[in-house]
Amino acid sequence: MNPICSRPADHRGTSRRKFLQAAAATAVAAPAIFTAKRSAAQDVIGDGEFTYRCDHQCVQLPDQYTWQTTHNVAVDPDDNVYVIHEGDVRKQQHPSIFVFDADGKFIRAFGQQFQGGGHGLDIRVESGTPFLYVTGYQMVKTIAKMTLDGELVWQQYAPMQSGAYLPGEASDPRRGWGRKNFLPTNFAFLPDGDCLLADGYGSYLIHRYTADGVWKSCFGGQGEGQGTFNLPHGLWVDTRGDEAEIAVADRAHNQIQTFTLDGQYKKTVTGFGLPANLDTHEDWMLVPELVARVSIIDKNHNTVVTLGDDRERILADKETNKGFTIRTDESKWQQNKFVHPHDACFDSSGNIYVAEWVKTGRVTKLTKV
Repeated sequence: MNPICSRPADHRGTSRRKFLQAAAATAVAAPAIFTAKRSAAQDVIGDGEFTYRCDHQCVQLPDQYTWQTTHNVAVDPDDNVYVIHEGDVRKQQHPSIFVFDADGKFIRAFGQQFQGGGHGLDIRVESGTPFLYVTGYQMVKTIAKMTLDGELVWQQYAPMQSGAYLPGEASDPRRGWGRKNFLPTNFAFLPDGDCLLADGYGSYLIHRYTADGVWKSCFGGQGEGQGTFNLPHGLWVDTRGDEAEIAVADRAHNQIQTFTLDGQYKKTVTGFGLPANLDTHEDWMLVPELVARVSIIDKNHNTVVTLGDDRERILADKETNKGFTIRTDESKWQQNKFVHPHDACFDSSGNIYVAEWVKTGRVTKLTKV
């Protein structure tokens, strides 16, 4: 356990979000709007068991709303789709969370309190009732549990009892970036009712809370060695193997680290391009990689398929322009290619939703063929 996190917790199990959840640098970009003349084959990606029809425009907002950098996506037991975007702090009345049915039809919007810092969201069923867990970063610096209609169950700020944060970080949160700031990114869930929270942009700690939002313990922190992180952005409690384990997307190290349920280091899996989050369905784990692809890995963490790979073009853009510029220009996005997958999840049938870190927002549905 991390020395600044003094209170241990009892760990009895794990759970999963069952319900669900390259072109050359000089290549010519396809137009962002596709015509009805496209053949079905042109929109198919993957191979064999992992073949999908790709729809980059699977959800559409009503005219009164606009995307402001999409971040995360989750699916409820009825296969309704929940999307959170970062939002514009100058537009405080604009919702940050949007809900669509399985056909992409808009249902409702809420979550104005996360506007300007909307980041992570996930869904867990508790005693038959699904709840939404939300994180906010930037100046928002908060976590919350909500009903699926947006009613607040509880909301918490920096866990000061961990000893990890600046004075006032909870009582007077302001914009600030550093290891002493609270900048939470994503949740994962344990079967005893507790949940795990990655402070991915802040302390680099993994915190453990009760389902009522009471802090219990933490592990990890900044470092280069086993069990420490460089931007632990996403995490998951993986039950696919003989022994459940915590998997952490250690993004800036380009790897996944696994741990026992009490936070003891087990294994490092390398070879990813800024892995941003994790999800499982049956035997497979989904790894959205911020560098232009989505991977699916098996129980032994071997990659079985890579989807939408456009790394060569995206990295060439970064090198040429000293930053990612394609994300701000929708005309350069290509069919069947990803730009910056920030989150991804399965639905109950094994279809995949991908939310991308792009300026005007994009949510893609990969439907199994």
